[in-house]
Amino acid sequence: MKKFLLVFLLCLCASAAAAQEIAVAAASDLSSVFPQIAAQFEKETGRKVRVSYGSSGQFFLQIENGAPYDLFFSADLEYPRKLAAEGLADPGTIQQYAVGKIVLYVPNGSKVDPAGGLRVLLSPPVRRIAIANPAHAPYGRAAVEALKSAGLYEPVKSKLVMGENISQAAQFVQSGNAEAGLIALSLASSPAMRSAGRFAELPLSGYTPLQQAAVILKSSRNRAGAELFLAYLRRPEIAALLARYGFTRPVAGAIRDTGSR
Repeated sequence: MKKFLLVFLLCLCASAAAAQEIAVAAASDLSSVFPQIAAQFEKETGRKVRVSYGSSGQFFLQIENGAPYDLFFSADLEYPRKLAAEGLADPGTIQQYAVGKIVLYVPNGSKVDPAGGLRVLLSPPVRRIAIANPAHAPYGRAAVEALKSAGLYEPVKSKLVMGENISQAAQFVQSGNAEAGLIALSLASSPAMRSAGRFAELPLSGYTPLQQAAVILKSSRNRAGAELFLAYLRRPEIAALLARYGFTRPVAGAIRDTGSR
């Protein structure tokens, strides 16, 4: 009886701890900076943050199918808007946290100079170009848009290799499975990627800005913790940290009329 009671109490404590944990689904372009943000938040508040990284589109589908997250940090403002329209997220909590950028990245030792722009992808040494899958990854869609804007999508289409998310696309270049990649500036700005290669930002005129936004889900089991973490990201020091990884400040008015979409 005592053994049963002990097991019951341990399960109860574990359940209570899980309820206090903040479960976050985050776009993989945040994987270079979010660990620092989560660690600082945990140190200051004592609240545990569990972050899962992946493509925004895949998380969107998971949430539609009942995935147990408290917060969703998307690389595309439209996914939080769609979840709110479906009644799965609180529209009043949609918060744009950054604007992402894409870069042309090549590994060290490459004969290709990324400063030459997208046309260098036509060079014979570039046999494979890594991008995120545009079917569900906002950075992949931005990469395709940039290539089409430059008139290069059809000429290099056969060279494209697609990662499930932008982090995997970056790994393809880092591991040598691609000679170049169109990846997130936030990932290219990480110490590991900086030491492994070179990159150049793509002209903003070539693709739609990646307006990134977060939202609290209606199914959240830790609403108070989610609200606290979302508020934490509005701090100036967090904005400065995001800026160090290439994120720019949100465009004023980008979330206007969220309920009408």
